[in-house]
Amino acid sequence: MPFLTIVRHGQSAFNLENRFTGSLDVDLTAQGKEEAKQAGIKLNGFSYSLAYTSTLKRAKETLKIILKEINQSFMPVVENAALNERMYGSLQGLNKAETIAKYGDEQVELWRRSFEVRPPEGESLEDTYNRAIPYYKLEIEPKLKANQNILIVAHGNSLRALAMYLEGIDKVEIAHLNIPTGTPRNYSMNSDLKILAVNYL
Repeated sequence: MPFLTIVRHGQSAFNLENRFTGSLDVDLTAQGKEEAKQAGIKLNGFSYSLAYTSTLKRAKETLKIILKEINQSFMPVVENAALNERMYGSLQGLNKAETIAKYGDEQVELWRRSFEVRPPEGESLEDTYNRAIPYYKLEIEPKLKANQNILIVAHGNSLRALAMYLEGIDKVEIAHLNIPTGTPRNYSMNSDLKILAVNYL
């Protein structure tokens, strides 16, 4: 029976500074690199056929650290922008607290957590879902059906979208799901890809 592991990248420089990151390409912090290493330690003993990541360096670097830690640096890695973080539009780079002071907590919370509401000039979680899930269905599900174990290292919102699909979370409940940085979430499946168990490691 195959399994799928998803990991949100380690802490980035903008996570540390409490800024909206979105599609901006920022580095991991020292803590983020340590989180990636700890994720790898938790995944020791897991064996993967293939890894997927976004085109953004914070996810790629996290994956690189994990693969080194689990001695699988030779593994094929596929990068695709379908797994990128949602684009936060004109909010990108702004401090979250300052943005709340300007627009109000309720409005910023809608931009951040709702399924359908887009931030100014940006993507909603629904938009992210509509690019990430077709890619998952086309490229990753066939590998799982072929009994290959898959590792995905991506971003808070692209992984929230994937969790919606995998776990049947509705667009109201998804507002309450937060995927922590550097913490592997593992899905055990049967041959029909029905989820048998899901847990953080």
